[in-house]
Amino acid sequence: MSSVGEQIRAQIPFQRRNAASLALLIFAMVLTLAAIAEVGLARDGKIPAGLFVYGGGLAVLSFIAFFAQTRFAPYADPLLLPLAVALNGIGLATIYRLDLDTSVDKQPALLDGTAAKDAADAPSQLMWTFVGIMLFVAAVFIMRETDKTDAKLSFTPKTAQRYTYLIGLGAIILLLLPIVPGIGRQINGARVWISIGGFSVQPGEFAKLLLVVFFAGYLVNKRQAMSLIGKKIGPFSLPRGRDLGPIMIIWIFCLGVLFVQKDLGTALLYFGLFVSMLYIATQRVSWVLIGVGLLAVGIFVATLLPFMGHVNQRIDIWQNPKPYFDGGCLLESGRVVPVNPDTEIFKRMAAAGKLSPGLSACAELGGEYSDSAQLMKGLYALGQGGVLGTGLGQGEPWKTPLSFSDFIFDSIGEELGLTGLMALLLIYALIVQRGMKTAIAARDPFLKLFAGGVSFVLALQVFVIVGGVTKLIPLTGLTTPFLSQGGSSLMANWILIAILVRMSHDARKPAPQAIQDEGMTQVVSLR
Repeated sequence: MSSVGEQIRAQIPFQRRNAASLALLIFAMVLTLAAIAEVGLARDGKIPAGLFVYGGGLAVLSFIAFFAQTRFAPYADPLLLPLAVALNGIGLATIYRLDLDTSVDKQPALLDGTAAKDAADAPSQLMWTFVGIMLFVAAVFIMRETDKTDAKLSFTPKTAQRYTYLIGLGAIILLLLPIVPGIGRQINGARVWISIGGFSVQPGEFAKLLLVVFFAGYLVNKRQAMSLIGKKIGPFSLPRGRDLGPIMIIWIFCLGVLFVQKDLGTALLYFGLFVSMLYIATQRVSWVLIGVGLLAVGIFVATLLPFMGHVNQRIDIWQNPKPYFDGGCLLESGRVVPVNPDTEIFKRMAAAGKLSPGLSACAELGGEYSDSAQLMKGLYALGQGGVLGTGLGQGEPWKTPLSFSDFIFDSIGEELGLTGLMALLLIYALIVQRGMKTAIAARDPFLKLFAGGVSFVLALQVFVIVGGVTKLIPLTGLTTPFLSQGGSSLMANWILIAILVRMSHDARKPAPQAIQDEGMTQVVSLR
């Protein structure tokens, strides 16, 4: 890997690409402003006032981030910041379109019951964008000289390597916070939230970054031992038995997260992150095969446990969502009983004034409640969008529950079509590609693993949520990076971009030149 890194560093021009980054940033802002303007023109036939509030606000914040990058990381990859701004801008424009104040066509649908009640909040998303970009600026300033451990007034990934196990403990504490009585909250069947002072935070979004540091620090010290070959079975080389211990511990830990929090997506993300970083460190395909096998075994075990009804329902809905449409109740016998608005028990609960008649009806039957309406309506929205989409402001994405958060990918697909979705996935792919290139070009083994892990965690999160809403894999509760409404995900992902920006700066900057006039040893020949 070191020889490949040297080849890449030799091909990288040691020059500042700030002009190219600025041009791309302006293009990203034009894209955002055009999206917001199109929403107003499609609805009211005029430029909306939100163009100056949301578009202008994002533009100011983006240029603040750009000037911070040029000041503290002038050799950084020119694509990372513009790509992140483009995703954030498209997400903000979509949430602005879904906001109740701007969705004029939604009001009649709310009255006749064809629209889903949600909480799309564009002002809140702009506020969290401000917080996220300020964290980006702070992180770029603090993480100076990522290849040093003694830089003044800085805390770099290389500094964090000295506290590998302490940071790992911090990640575990963050993951366990949602199960603490009093602050933990269960939403949509998964217990991954904490509520403090009226604010809800998803600590797992920050725990994933700490886990990357822990995995990188651990594997740097252990990768030689874990690269040793134990037995060969056919074309595959299996590791030694004693080296399987760490992956078994991580496997048990992820199963614990799955059992306690009932969140399949989080368990998949953490275990996939460890296996991918293990492959980067050892370059052994056998580790990947073992990881996939353990993941399959873990999911199979989860389906057999009676208290994992929520996970079982997610898998059942993935296989056959029809029985759960508009509400279904999984009984202990394994039979699914409809509790949708057409059933008598639902009508009885509604007449009694229950806030959630379907959930109350299922509780009376003694089963586990779930609803596949959001998944099926999201698929209908994708079908409605087709190849080119209905156009921003001209579709009906508000018919899908959680269209502003978990299913924002489907909302964008309805109005921008398959073409728009492919463009979004290409942006994600470019961020991951630039992160992987930074990892290969990094000079330090720890920094290589750290940059590779940060890039892969973004790629895996996008795969899990996009695969879930398109019915490729069972639906999970992860957010779509930069697009979904919410502060936890936005802040964590802006910190992720800051890490890649700082590390790309150190990988691309020229090496210090030797001083020719002082301190050089002169060799005098007497011949």
